[in-house]
Amino acid sequence: MSANELSACLWRERELLDLLAFKLEEEQFLLTTGKSRWLQYATREVEQVMERLRAAGLARSVEAAVVAEEWGAPQNATLRELVDTAPDGPWADIFSAHLNALTEYTEQIRDLRDLNEHYLRTALRFIQEAQADGGTESGTYDANGESGNATPSAQIFDLKL
Repeated sequence: MSANELSACLWRERELLDLLAFKLEEEQFLLTTGKSRWLQYATREVEQVMERLRAAGLARSVEAAVVAEEWGAPQNATLRELVDTAPDGPWADIFSAHLNALTEYTEQIRDLRDLNEHYLRTALRFIQEAQADGGTESGTYDANGESGNATPSAQIFDLKL
C-alpha cells in the first residue's frame, strides 16, 4: 500500500531533520567556543544533510501523489490535505503525527539557523571592526615569539548563549 511507503518516506525525512538539527547545534557549538578551524567541516555537513533532505522531499512528493490519487485528493495535495482526505482508519492519525513532528522540526531548525546566522554576523562585524581599526595584533606571534594584546579579533568567538 502506498500509504505505507509515504509513511516510510516521512520517517526518513524526520530522521534527516533530526540530523540537521544536530548538525546545526554542532555548528553553533563551534561558533560559540571559537573552534573556527572546524567550522568549514560543520558547514559542509549541514549542506550534505540538506542535499539528502531535498532528495527525501522529492521521494515524499512522489509517494504523496500516489496516495492522493488513491484517496481522491488533488495530485499535488499537501500532507495536511491528505490528513483531511484520509479514509477511515489509522492513516489520518499517522499522517497528522508526521505533520506535527515535521512542523516542530521546522521551527527548531529555523531557530537554530537564525541564531547561527546571528553569531556569524557578529563574528564578521568584529573582524571588520578590527580591520578598520588598523590593528595588526591578531593573536599571532611577533619576532620575539610573543603574542600581542587581546584585540577584538581575538575575542570574535567568545560569545555566550
